Amino acid sequence: MTHAAPHDAYLATITGWQRPALDDLRARLTALLPMAEEVISYAIPGFRVHGKVVMGYASFKAHCSLFPHSGSLFPKFEQELTAKGYKFNKGTLQFTEHTPISDDLLARLVAARLKMV
Repeated sequence: MTHAAPHDAYLATITGWQRPALDDLRARLTALLPMAEEVISYAIPGFRVHGKVVMGYASFKAHCSLFPHSGSLFPKFEQELTAKGYKFNKGTLQFTEHTPISDDLLARLVAARLKMV
């Protein structure tokens, strides 16, 4: 993984529960995407594989978001995401300290996204 400084700078601006949540998400994405380059895309931290950003994350006032940089990933998981109570649309999955993304779900999302690249 290269170019970690932009992610570090982004995370340095985050406070509250979002900071440890995003630190954890970054670490899990790094483990799932060891071949990825850390980049900033659309002003948010992301992970690029084979020239395409495959996952990104960001913090907002009341939630954090996972961005697959594809509008076709989350619709494939719609039933499961709805059943688990996540707020999402085709481009973002919102999570909070009360609705974290499990390791299993994250791994399946990343694997499905990599198949699209």
